Amino acid sequence: MMKLHNRQYLKNFRRNLRNNSTGAEGELWKYLKGGQQLGRKFRRQHSIGSYIIDFYCPSEKLAIELDGQVHQYSAAEQADMERDQTLNELGIKILRFENKDVFQQLDAVLQEISSNFGK
Repeated sequence: MMKLHNRQYLKNFRRNLRNNSTGAEGELWKYLKGGQQLGRKFRRQHSIGSYIIDFYCPSEKLAIELDGQVHQYSAAEQADMERDQTLNELGIKILRFENKDVFQQLDAVLQEISSNFGK
């Protein structure tokens, strides 16, 4: 069976994304790392197939994507829909938040994440 998670050819891309994360990713990671959300372990810039997910919780099969301005354009929106469909078919649930939500509504973002545990 072909390896689906963290394929070798994406390793440098994943590392680069971790080392150059957006402000919103850095801020949210402070609250996801180290099992702070009800003991759930999250990974940053985790790849599944050819997609790199901002945050992934393996035990919950839960992906979290933070979207900036670029995701509001129709081409990016279409790509996001295809990506979400592919991940859904693998049994992975995707939560999407706008970058500004992390700064303006952090408690609501964290509540939404934890409310999806065990689903």
